[in-house]
Amino acid sequence: MTWLWRICFSLLLASAAVAAVVSGSVRLADSQVPAVHGGKDYSGVIVWLEPVHPVEAPAAPARPATARMEQRSKRFIPHVLAIQAGSQVYFPNLDPIFHSAFSNFSGQLFDLGLYAPGTGRTITFNRTGIVRVFCNIHPTMSAVIMVLRDPWFAVTDARGAFRIPDVPAGEYRLRIFHERAAEKTLLALERTVAVPPEDLALPVIRVSESGFVEGPHKNKYGHDYPPDSQDHSDYRGGGRR
Repeated sequence: MTWLWRICFSLLLASAAVAAVVSGSVRLADSQVPAVHGGKDYSGVIVWLEPVHPVEAPAAPARPATARMEQRSKRFIPHVLAIQAGSQVYFPNLDPIFHSAFSNFSGQLFDLGLYAPGTGRTITFNRTGIVRVFCNIHPTMSAVIMVLRDPWFAVTDARGAFRIPDVPAGEYRLRIFHERAAEKTLLALERTVAVPPEDLALPVIRVSESGFVEGPHKNKYGHDYPPDSQDHSDYRGGGRR
């Protein structure tokens, strides 16, 4: 049995040795957002790899099963989150007021209901797709969760940099999502990437926000938010529920 254990151990080492890091950077263009226009914030772009031949792809390494999206200062933090299907997301309320996170998008329909400061709720995301998250009390609160089949993904930081670890050698389809880019713009950026056994640095990816217009969204009932929804006294930490 010793020789069999050694062979298995050697195979594990060999498979780990051919797992590469795919890295690169994203630059946003044609933006109306001041921080982006000034070149100070290129965060929140999701970059991921899909195997061209998924049946032949090596076993996918597992990503952490639980992610975290805080509600703090009337914001969802992080604003953009990427997870693998089957993962959970914990939504803690760190504000001194009530929140009520929900999504009516097909990637995952959920309604966490009204919950108090210092508490949190957890949702399991089993379906792949885009999940746009809102608060039923505060209309300015929004976030995006991308649920992906495979574990090879990353979200850009403020510098636009991304890093996808543990990518086995092979052919992949590089795909991109940015909430302020048109679908046709994102489709045009897709390409086939051959990942070698060693690390791969990709050329700069330029994403245009041309034509983006942000519109209002409805509450979880499909209605407009009331004018006083931002600071309604019923939803303060010391108010009635």
